[in-house]
Amino acid sequence: MNLAPGMENGHAANGTASNGANRAPVVLITGASAGIGEATAQRFAREGYRIVAVARGREKLDRLVAALSPITEIVAFAGDVAEPHVPQQAVDLAMARFGRLDCLVNNAGSGRWAAVHETDDSMLNEVVDISLKAPFRFCRAALGVMKPGSAIVTVGSTFGMVGGLSGGIYCAVKAGLIGLTQTLAAEYGAKGIRSNLVAPGVIKTDMTKDYWDADFFSRINQEMTPFDREGTTTDVANAIYFLASDQGSYINGQSIALDGGWTTTKFLCKEAMLAERVPHSKVS
Repeated sequence: MNLAPGMENGHAANGTASNGANRAPVVLITGASAGIGEATAQRFAREGYRIVAVARGREKLDRLVAALSPITEIVAFAGDVAEPHVPQQAVDLAMARFGRLDCLVNNAGSGRWAAVHETDDSMLNEVVDISLKAPFRFCRAALGVMKPGSAIVTVGSTFGMVGGLSGGIYCAVKAGLIGLTQTLAAEYGAKGIRSNLVAPGVIKTDMTKDYWDADFFSRINQEMTPFDREGTTTDVANAIYFLASDQGSYINGQSIALDGGWTTTKFLCKEAMLAERVPHSKVS
């Protein structure tokens, strides 16, 4: 399946239900064209879900559609999730093409970091718009069409559970997503719609690859994780699918850290424990 007919600049016109007899569930995934979102789309496709893939980049969406079309029905929506009209339009596309929406995966987010005193209003607004307002709007739109048995899974961060140096607005919005997940669970769980959050530790994606091997990055992440390998996008996708599936059908309102034990332990690797301490006065 190609992009929705008439789709330009975030618009998808003239969409019609693809198969009225198809009872396969439908998932809408934001930030679907790369990293965790792409791995999640692949996971749901293998399980027989039909997919609405939302992302900004048309080229990457084209590649995702080409890769998954042989195994499932997929329609792509190219648009900026920070634009107020995009969430409702994406949900409308799901209903026009497939006639149902069973799962929403809020994955798109901003990775911008800065200490509070270094955060100007431009950065503040950008991160809030992408990482908090957009998931809220997608939830609001999805709740208008979801039926009992549906699920919302939001991708947050371990830095919404603990503070981080220079975390600023990034940590604040990730904590906000936990609050959103809990209030959704309280309000809509009794109606059969579950809401949960996956909080990955640091996962190697396009957002983190440029400083993955940097010494400072390794010290606060890999060297403080009591596990013998790094986390992967597949790990996160598997957790998201579990929470959305019948296997997780009694899990509601939870925020699950997927971090190899980083948030719940005081682990230091042997090299860090045996390192020579540098007096603070000598640190520039």
